[in-house]
Amino acid sequence: MQIIYRLLGDILATYLDIAPYLLIGLTFAGLLHVIFKKDFIARQLGKSDFLSVLKASLLGVPLPLCSCGVIPTALYLRKQRASQGATLSFLISTPQTGIDSIIATYGMMGPIFAIFRPVAAFIMGIVGGIASNLLVRDQELEKIREENTFHCSSCEVTIPHEHSFLQKMVSGARYAFLEFLDDISLQLLFGVILAGIISFAIPDNFFLKYGGEGITGMLLMMVFAIPLYVCATASIPIAVSLLLKGLSPGAAFVFLVAGPATNAATITLITRALGRKVVIIYLAVIAIFALLGGFALNYVFHLFGRTTADLSHHLHGSSSHYFLILTAVFSVLFVLSLFRKISGKFRKKQQESPILSTEPIVKFRIEGMTCNHCVRHVSEAIGEVQGVTGVIVSLNDKTALVSGDFEPEDIVTAVEKAGYKADY
Repeated sequence: MQIIYRLLGDILATYLDIAPYLLIGLTFAGLLHVIFKKDFIARQLGKSDFLSVLKASLLGVPLPLCSCGVIPTALYLRKQRASQGATLSFLISTPQTGIDSIIATYGMMGPIFAIFRPVAAFIMGIVGGIASNLLVRDQELEKIREENTFHCSSCEVTIPHEHSFLQKMVSGARYAFLEFLDDISLQLLFGVILAGIISFAIPDNFFLKYGGEGITGMLLMMVFAIPLYVCATASIPIAVSLLLKGLSPGAAFVFLVAGPATNAATITLITRALGRKVVIIYLAVIAIFALLGGFALNYVFHLFGRTTADLSHHLHGSSSHYFLILTAVFSVLFVLSLFRKISGKFRKKQQESPILSTEPIVKFRIEGMTCNHCVRHVSEAIGEVQGVTGVIVSLNDKTALVSGDFEPEDIVTAVEKAGYKADY
């Protein structure tokens, strides 16, 4: 029983360290959601030149999109005539970091990591975009661009300018504390629990004894992180626990890059939407620059005379009433989000919908959806099909119920153009 108490204590300590910074980060994420509209971003990324790549990487760094949410957003940008290089630049820089994870990184890992992480994501995005423009002809994807071009009046997720300031803030809060938090809450719970287990089960200085400081530790983290489905924020407590067990800062950085930026679902969707050549560039840039960044970060820590021991002094230093209040507020939001996610998985019946019972209803199986962004984009793609009068997309069941007078093949084609797979 004492072992269980110690394990739960380590998990709780990890959660308490990150919770207040997550609330602050989510608040800024809501503000960015209101400020940066998709059509504004799309207008900046239309040319196949360095400036478009630069803008895409710069815009991607602070945006609060996880690795699943960035795919439909990038596909939207591509459909709105964003260049191939800019699209790939956005895909590389965005999931690695965001305003929420930057703040949480500072809170748990200190200023060096908090600065180095977004700067590295920015550089990787630029390199990936330039490589795509140089190595893959945009004409090869022109057919994809023409077929996928559409105008979706419902794609805009921010409140129009004629709405009041209060309504805009409500929209931002709804996105940050409902939609975005729901997308990362289960991953965050997994990350906190795994971090607690690492802290409890792995002996101190374990990685120092078994090659955690050199290339071996970096390659180990690469293998561990690539198939792992974890967002930029949820990766932080795991990385912190590994650091405290003797892993080098560079190896932890490799995990922070490869974990959020790559996973099986992301790779599949990018391949389907942009082609094999682009996904090879995508993976190569992430792998090579994650390792180079790891060596560079180790050098920076050595240059400033910092060690991972300093991290333990950085943690557990925020016990003020202000941080306790932030922790309490975030805990309520977090529990509510987990309840929505878990209860949704056990909900067997669809809620009442606007689909008319007198109309034909076809059920489609949808593959590739991982978050609320995916649901929105699949719904919009199906809604654009001629003859469709109603659609309900379920993330939990991976299905779409569609009513109206339409050809099912048209639905399959529309979903595939959106970057997913459908059958009936």
